[in-house]
Amino acid sequence: MLRGPQGTLFGKNTTAGAINVTSRRPTFSPESNVEIGYGSYDFVQAKASLSGPLSDKVAGRVSFSGTGRDGFIFNTKTQAETNTLNNVGFRGQLLVTPSKSVAVNVAVDHTRQRPEGYAQVIAGVAPTLRPANRQWAQIISDLNYTPPSYNAFDRLTDTDTSWQSNQDLGGTAVNVDWNVGRGRITSTTAYRYWQWDPSHDRDFIGLPVTSISAAPTKQNQWTQEVRYAGPLSPRVNLVTGIFAFHQALDSNPSFKQEQGSAAARFLLAPSALAATPGLLDGYGYNQFLSFRNTSAAAFGQIEWLVTDRLRILPGLRFNYDQKSADYDQQVYGGLQTTNPALIALKLSVLAPQAYTADVDDTNTSGQLTIAYKISDAVNTYGTYSTGFKSVGLNLNGLPTDALGNPILSTAVVKPEDARHVEFGVKTEFRPGYTANFTVFNTSIEDYQTQVVNAQVGVLRGYLANAEKVRVRGAEFDGNARINRRLSFYGAAAYTDGFYVSFPDAPPPVEDTGGPQTKDISGSVLPGISKWALTFGGEYNHPASVFSQAGELFSAVDTSYRSQFSSSPSASRYMMVDGYGLINLRAGFRWNDGWSVFLWSRNLLDKQYYEFLTAQPGNSGLIAALPGDPRTVGVTLRMALGQ
Repeated sequence: MLRGPQGTLFGKNTTAGAINVTSRRPTFSPESNVEIGYGSYDFVQAKASLSGPLSDKVAGRVSFSGTGRDGFIFNTKTQAETNTLNNVGFRGQLLVTPSKSVAVNVAVDHTRQRPEGYAQVIAGVAPTLRPANRQWAQIISDLNYTPPSYNAFDRLTDTDTSWQSNQDLGGTAVNVDWNVGRGRITSTTAYRYWQWDPSHDRDFIGLPVTSISAAPTKQNQWTQEVRYAGPLSPRVNLVTGIFAFHQALDSNPSFKQEQGSAAARFLLAPSALAATPGLLDGYGYNQFLSFRNTSAAAFGQIEWLVTDRLRILPGLRFNYDQKSADYDQQVYGGLQTTNPALIALKLSVLAPQAYTADVDDTNTSGQLTIAYKISDAVNTYGTYSTGFKSVGLNLNGLPTDALGNPILSTAVVKPEDARHVEFGVKTEFRPGYTANFTVFNTSIEDYQTQVVNAQVGVLRGYLANAEKVRVRGAEFDGNARINRRLSFYGAAAYTDGFYVSFPDAPPPVEDTGGPQTKDISGSVLPGISKWALTFGGEYNHPASVFSQAGELFSAVDTSYRSQFSSSPSASRYMMVDGYGLINLRAGFRWNDGWSVFLWSRNLLDKQYYEFLTAQPGNSGLIAALPGDPRTVGVTLRMALGQ
């Protein structure tokens, strides 16, 4: 985990940090890992990885994983569970070493996911500023509807549109490492694909409000990076390179939304016009989207060992982005009428729109880190870094003027500009004991988020920019290996994230029906808890099972996060309460590489929300995704040759 903007070596869209994941390469000594687990809700998981030599100069690795599980939510209408797991993945690698200075690694992977999910359930109702006949209680009374439960932790739904989050993703990568002199040239060529086929019930209830909501998408991307890493002198090391990227994203064949027979009552005022039978029945759109993104970059970073204790690391990256979009939304269905008032009502819900947009942009980001080693046990550093989220395009429609024409100037979303300052101390005051402390401040101008522009003919939320946000805080993490048998770890983070300036934000759900925009400057950013804590440890003891030597072990992992906002504009009805979780495992490890252990996740069966969301149309209904309940299981693992 790399904190703070990583714009120098990792490029765009890393304004808050980056997660760097490195896969194990094939080995020339045999290795095997096999893991099988079974648990609550018919949870079944199998993993396997085999690696070894195919010849003196060629090694291979194959890896497989599969996970299945019943759902945590029951649909009273279909009498079936939803939010299931059904995932299968494969990865194959071939490592070729034609000489001591050249290594070529070819990797191919594919993952297939077919979960039925992810449904959200009713968590409550917020009062709004709309007239009583436009609020939840009166709407469902008029429609003679009663939901299965208002308690999200009953885990009941009655949605009448299927839930699915089907996707296929994978690709091929070729990595070449070539030792040249005292340095190394690395070339990485990669192709990735993503096929997305979702279906969601966007109204979260068993009434036909939005009867179809699907955005099937196909995406392909190609990347090429060539970099050099090596010394320029005994005290100066260099990393430099170039990067190219191309992305193609298309609707497959179209994004589709269709309203049902209850839509008019939810979305329109109950006047004579709105109550016209069948006005919105079967009224929908087909969206056709084509998006292209091409970018390139050149980067470099130097490590200067000024003294044996002082290091200076400056870095710079130059980026270029070009994006284009072709958007076409066509409406169909509903009541066929020539009445201008009825037509206007239909268009206020869904309207045809077409536009093209093209933008290019350049950006320079960089960093300067100064690190000083006070002693063999204490290292300090300070970093100033910049990063950016690249220029964007609106891909889901634009606000319109008084004549219904799209305002093309809103198609382009300005890039985010991040400035980050960080100071830290890293210590290892004795072997096995570490303690690290960091303080930071990040300011982001032109933060990309949903806004509302009330100065147009038809009000519409769309992607644009909040003027400025700030995130600042402090973090601590440490480890203590008391002895060979007992170890602990812990971490604590305080984070204060808020909008410095955001005068044209969408109002929170409770302000629906009042002013169409709200100044939320000074309010909290969504998804950020002020406090996040983790603590855990493991204890083991020598023992024998079935006359085979090994060790008994037990381990505990705990985590806590304080409350956070689950709405872009903070709402008192959409604050997720803080919660703590405990996971436990205990078992036996044989000395020959086998192990078996029992485990429990969410041991105390804590009831908590992953997030909250407001029903589209702002009736006041709040939906939630409940966190996983307590689960228990057993896992058998074998690891040989490592």
